Amino acid sequence: MKLFHTILMTVAYLFASLAFGNPASTLEQKNQNIEKSINKAMNTFQVPGVAVAIIKDNKVVMSKGFGLTEYGKNNKVNGDTLFGIASNTKAMTAALLANLVDQGKLTWQTKVIDILPEFQMPNAYVTREFTLLDLLSHNSGLGLGAGDLMIWPGTTLTNKDIIKGLKHLPEVSSFRSEFAYDNLMYVIAGEIIAKVTGKTWQENIKETIFKPLGMKNTKAKFSLISTNNKNVARAHVPLDGKLNVVGGNFLEQFSSAGSVASSVNDMSLWLKAQLNEGGYGDNKKLFSERQSQKMWQMRTILPVSATATKNDKTHFSGYGLGWFLNDYHGVKLVHHSGGILGMVSKVVLVPEENLAMVILTNQQSGYAFNAIYHQILNEYLDLPEKDWVDFYATMSEQRKSVEKNRLAEAASNVDKNSRHSLPLKAYAQTYQDNWYGDIAINYANNALSMQFGHTPALRGVLEHYQHNTFIVRWDDRTLEADAFVNFNLNPDGSINEVTMQAVSRATDFSFDFHDLKLKPKQ
Repeated sequence: MKLFHTILMTVAYLFASLAFGNPASTLEQKNQNIEKSINKAMNTFQVPGVAVAIIKDNKVVMSKGFGLTEYGKNNKVNGDTLFGIASNTKAMTAALLANLVDQGKLTWQTKVIDILPEFQMPNAYVTREFTLLDLLSHNSGLGLGAGDLMIWPGTTLTNKDIIKGLKHLPEVSSFRSEFAYDNLMYVIAGEIIAKVTGKTWQENIKETIFKPLGMKNTKAKFSLISTNNKNVARAHVPLDGKLNVVGGNFLEQFSSAGSVASSVNDMSLWLKAQLNEGGYGDNKKLFSERQSQKMWQMRTILPVSATATKNDKTHFSGYGLGWFLNDYHGVKLVHHSGGILGMVSKVVLVPEENLAMVILTNQQSGYAFNAIYHQILNEYLDLPEKDWVDFYATMSEQRKSVEKNRLAEAASNVDKNSRHSLPLKAYAQTYQDNWYGDIAINYANNALSMQFGHTPALRGVLEHYQHNTFIVRWDDRTLEADAFVNFNLNPDGSINEVTMQAVSRATDFSFDFHDLKLKPKQ
């Protein structure tokens, strides 16, 4: 799940400084400037296809596609092309819970263990006090992306396994004290919805959101898309300057945290309902105005830099229920991004301006959608002109250069004369982690390889790095997630524990290798 370049980058770089210029005045001029920016972003960041919709004053003022559903093919993106919206699913899951609260079947203060008695966090107090609000607020005390390897990439583990594994994840902060993005809590929110209604989360979202709003092409997960529907975007990962088509059924196990596939035409209906505080059709409601306000109130605080306050008039930033929140040049933004391997998306609402937008892309460059949505804000908020594509292109190159230099410096400090303490064959064992399960290291032809027991895609060769540390190079290079594998020995020379850590800081945080504590399986 390529959330490293979506969630974190969006929050960190939302508040960029603006240059002075003359804003566009007419709707036609605004949209012309936006389309120009979209095309430039696609070319700059190698994005084959983009779809964008803009809603202003309850009217769709733009809803169209750009480019191709798959690089090298002829199918063009249009307003009905399906993309994975990934974590933009979270707001829908929050809305389903809000609907149940309106019905009186739950309250936001309902304890999770009252619905799912098997729910257990690492700390007994946290387990007892954990509420529905806590599930949606990213302040559980667990680390960033903790446990995501149970659902990504494509595992054989079930939601029951996820709930069972929670108590073994490491705590990194006090309960409700810090923000740390957490997909697993939204998976559990989906289990709550299923338990209370007696229907699966997939059935609930279809019956409560998709059907009433008329989101006729939207599916709860990719595997539900008809094989006859060819208007589906393919995901792309750029490697060494070339685009690689990847994936198939994306994020099936993310379910209520990120599995929805939708189009900008359908998402426009969802965004209208959001701007209308749950209202749609002839005085119908997905959720009440009270619940709309609840979801758009800050629950977990995020830091705001002095630069953001100076340049963007930003004074607060935080997370509500399924939404990020901050002020920006005098207005409140309600927004979220979503990322999967080879696809990223962005949704932004400006409630007091009755403005909303959705950007869907079939390449994992968060820089592209950031440039596009900032351009839209510039046009519709009449902010000074700025070339956001150039801004993010410069940022991208700078970040790549910094990481490249860091990795080069680390490589220069490696003790090239060091040797591993044990014969290679001695490292070949099955290891077990309490929350993930088994991981095998195999020996053949004088070489070591690793295979995650529940994750077919996590298979790779171990290269010696230095001393008792190796690097696993995954066979699927599009994962971009090579990791250090460090063997800690007992005094008698046997292996005590194995730990892992991503080699590059650019690795998606859902590869939470650092949370693993692998012990030789007895």
